[in-house]
Amino acid sequence: MLTSKRQSLKYEQSPVSTSKDVEDLGLREWIIPQDRVFFSLLEKESGLVMQAACLLLDVVNNPSSFDEKIDKIRKLEKQSDEVVEEIFYKLNRTFITPIDHEDISTLSTTYDDVLDYIEGIAVRMRMFKVTQPGEVVKRFVSIIVEAIEEVDSAIRQLRKINLRRIRDSLEKIHLLENKSDDLFDSMIPALFEESDLKRIMIMKDVYEQLEGIADKCQDVALVIQDIVIKNA
Repeated sequence: MLTSKRQSLKYEQSPVSTSKDVEDLGLREWIIPQDRVFFSLLEKESGLVMQAACLLLDVVNNPSSFDEKIDKIRKLEKQSDEVVEEIFYKLNRTFITPIDHEDISTLSTTYDDVLDYIEGIAVRMRMFKVTQPGEVVKRFVSIIVEAIEEVDSAIRQLRKINLRRIRDSLEKIHLLENKSDDLFDSMIPALFEESDLKRIMIMKDVYEQLEGIADKCQDVALVIQDIVIKNA
């Protein structure tokens, strides 16, 4: 959930553009408002998601300091909520933005869902005492980290709508989401062949949550794709 605390960024007015500035930027970038704070905030949010994903990977690969790492993920989730709230605060006070208001808000909230899911699986692992998650979980989390790396790359290309690099990242995210689906579909039947009912229930929930993170990354990719179509 979003916190009630709101922090606003100081607006820095851009200097008057010279003819050389227009030539360097290109006509499209000169016409579009150069208040880039929204891109900076989206990139900040993306950095927090990336940190959380890497921490989750560390949790499953190296169980030492298990609780400490999960606490760090929870702190990152709260920081992300604050960034999203700051984006909405700024949107409500900005008439013209570099990309549509709705696209900025949808991208920020959809990507925040990814971090919510990461926090959720971390908390579940602690709740169920899954300190030795096994190779399947490690493979799931590796896929998720790769997908989030591509989301991060795509978001950082939105400032100038770098079509080639964004499309490459979106294609990779789609392939990784399919890879996650295939892993889930192959491991659930194998899981139900085990005899430990408690473990079956716990790991089924863990697998479903991990597959959900990959699905959420694909949702973010679709939002980015819509932004690119509108602004290319």
